[in-house]
Amino acid sequence: MKVYIEKTGKTANAKAPSVAALLKKLNINPVTVLVVKNGALVTEDAKLAENDTVKILSVVSGG
Repeated sequence: MKVYIEKTGKTANAKAPSVAALLKKLNINPVTVLVVKNGALVTEDAKLAENDTVKILSVVSGG
């Protein structure tokens, strides 16, 4: 699947059965990002397929 990581501005190819497994593989803390699969916001337990497009977006917080 194609994975875009906003923080680095890079796109990569990766394989993982779920969002949680993908984040673990990429060493990304799930609390710090939002994951969009094929244009829809998904949770960590969402399943992934080889033809999916995934965007990992940084959560911006402040006060």
